[in-house]
Amino acid sequence: MALDDSAPPSGPVPISAAAERTGITPRMLRYREGLGLLPRTQEPPTGRGHRHRRFTEEDLRTIETGLELEQEFDIPPTALAFALRVLSEPEVLARVRAHGERLGRLAPAPARALDYEKQKAMRLLGRP
Repeated sequence: MALDDSAPPSGPVPISAAAERTGITPRMLRYREGLGLLPRTQEPPTGRGHRHRRFTEEDLRTIETGLELEQEFDIPPTALAFALRVLSEPEVLARVRAHGERLGRLAPAPARALDYEKQKAMRLLGRP
């Protein structure tokens, strides 16, 4: 469900309004927040000792983008969360890459710049 861009921008909205705007439940929004799929809030907490999350228009657009990625690639929120972890943590990226190489799904990364240039030249010459 796409956000209505024709609506005038308003102030931050509570989780119930954010859920309605994005087409998912407040519970699912909290779950996604736990997975790290929601932007960090810039709004100060409201309420008496409770953190009542409020969502800006930019937050809602970011949530919508995540939902679109999940739908387009037919993946669950946990897969998107792990993909973001792989991209942001070099050690995790290295381990996942090594596993992909062992499976034969990824070509080994060139060890040095000269190796890369040699591989590139061989490809251009049509040699394996």
